[in-house]
Amino acid sequence: MNQSKLRVVKFLEKEIKTYTALSLFLSKKGNMEHLRAGQKKALTSPAFYKERIKEVRKLVFELRKPD
Repeated sequence: MNQSKLRVVKFLEKEIKTYTALSLFLSKKGNMEHLRAGQKKALTSPAFYKERIKEVRKLVFELRKPD
């Protein structure tokens, strides 16, 4: 894997960890009551981050494939 792909993979792996943490945080009972996002309900939804995790994992898989 070339250097640029390696950097992208490392960044995406950090993004996966961030999305996992956000998803877990937002899925806890009581957290939604304290968040006021107005029309941006998707950003406070655990499902939004779970979908992003799936997308990012696919990207990592594609980038790790040998050329």
